[in-house]
Amino acid sequence: MRVRLVVLAILVLAVHAPSPVARAEASKRSAILSAALRESPGASHKVWVYFRDKGPDPAARLDATSLSSRAQARRARRGSVRGATFEDLPLVPSYVAQVTAGVTRVRQRVAWLNAMSVEASAEEIASIERLPFVARVDLVRGYRRRVDDERTGRAQAAAASPRAADSRRAGFDYGLSAGQLTQIGVPAAHDLGLHGEGVMVAVFDTGFDTLSHEAFAAMSIVDRHDFVNGDDDVANGRDRGEGSHGTMTLSVLGGYAPGHLIGPAFNATFILAKTEDTSSETPVEEDNWAAAAEWAEARGADVISSSLGYLTFDPGFASYTADDMNGQTAISTRAADLAGARGVVVVNSAGNAGPSALHNTLGAPADGRLVLTAGAVTSSGTRAPFSSVGPTADGRIKPDVAAQGVAVTAAAPGTASAYTSVNGTSFSCPLTAGVVALVLQARPSARVTEVEDVLRATASQSAQPDNLLGWGIVDASRAIQALTR
Repeated sequence: MRVRLVVLAILVLAVHAPSPVARAEASKRSAILSAALRESPGASHKVWVYFRDKGPDPAARLDATSLSSRAQARRARRGSVRGATFEDLPLVPSYVAQVTAGVTRVRQRVAWLNAMSVEASAEEIASIERLPFVARVDLVRGYRRRVDDERTGRAQAAAASPRAADSRRAGFDYGLSAGQLTQIGVPAAHDLGLHGEGVMVAVFDTGFDTLSHEAFAAMSIVDRHDFVNGDDDVANGRDRGEGSHGTMTLSVLGGYAPGHLIGPAFNATFILAKTEDTSSETPVEEDNWAAAAEWAEARGADVISSSLGYLTFDPGFASYTADDMNGQTAISTRAADLAGARGVVVVNSAGNAGPSALHNTLGAPADGRLVLTAGAVTSSGTRAPFSSVGPTADGRIKPDVAAQGVAVTAAAPGTASAYTSVNGTSFSCPLTAGVVALVLQARPSARVTEVEDVLRATASQSAQPDNLLGWGIVDASRAIQALTR
């Protein structure tokens, strides 16, 4: 009798135990994806599909990478990663084709991560997991921009704009932008003949309306791509995304309208990436950021300016937590550090979540180890109350540096010659990125870590850094003089 009971128990366990295939499939899903599938089994989900490898004999395919000559030269001069690497290899075409055939929509392909992002149903995700070359599947995460980045002043026509009394220097009339530049040592750098020449800056944002406003009339824009809609139109249009935020950040960095607004690096070369879908309230942007970072690096960008962050999602979607701001978890953080290793100085806004007594309030990729994270101060140099704080989850000081983020003068979107006053670390970021461009122009062989180190060492509170403003307000002139390389 006892033997019969044992046999029966074994049969029951065999019936109810997951099959080896089911266990293998389940092991490929992240916990967050599993939870999302349980909560919304009939919905379409945005997911990352990670591959196990890059096909047979990957070394023989290194010549298939699409690095520009400029990118190769920058890596050789400034990167800790020099030539093409395994991460740069394109995704295996047959893997991409099989996944593409079984999903609702393909979003992005990111060679650095050996992954592609797709939209897929629960059934399609299960089929993907059965593919032998798929290593794991995870949710795409993202962020909806906080309203703290906002205009604080009424747009004013250029012809009627007052000029600051001390705005003339080195032949430039900075107008109302004089204060935000003087605070960070930019006019002194301009006196040296540095305006960003020879430096390529990539700007990631919601979109850019550069065709109508006078501040962009002389700007050199050599490449554009819309990662939201999959085309090369980054302006306002009929597709998804609205470009006012990007228009303002770009003008702060590189606009040129003497008497009204001059950006720190107005004579740099720019490439523009539309990465944020402002019509959406769901977390679908972080894959766009990663794809844009790979794109910008391959085209030879020296600097990435990103006034974006990925932390808090809309209700119903899993969020990163403060513990995830550890420099290695978030997709955008990983992509930012991969760009940094290849010689790109990545500058990102700290975020607008203010202080917390319990944890950091950073949004990825501001937690990156090779990311220069910008906090915000007022025109008098005091910390802006909305500026996010560190430390990172692994104990590093963040933000790194700061620049003006309150009452910053920017081009007024949707106008031809008006200017407005704006708040947010979104605007301290392009000011900081402009300083980086001037430093790189003066010292083109400087490594990413050397640039970041000298900016910290010459900032306003370098002797006593903290997790409110890091090493303090940047100073372009002092950094250039201190970096002898």
